[in-house]
Amino acid sequence: MAYESRARSIVKALSWRVFATLITTTVVYLMTGKLDNALQIGLVDTLAKLGLYFGHERMWERIRFGRVRYTDYQI
Repeated sequence: MAYESRARSIVKALSWRVFATLITTTVVYLMTGKLDNALQIGLVDTLAKLGLYFGHERMWERIRFGRVRYTDYQI
């Protein structure tokens, strides 16, 4: 059975954060009209959530709930 590597978890976290950061930054800019505030909030949001997402992914990698184990066999 294949498990997700740490490198894969990191790449997934980074790719998701690119999209999520663009959304957060855009929403803050639209609400405040201030680009500097939008970029600062986007940066803080990204750093915090990137670490949390990575930890969440690694935690779920250790949980067996919902996993199905298939028996390997050869013909």
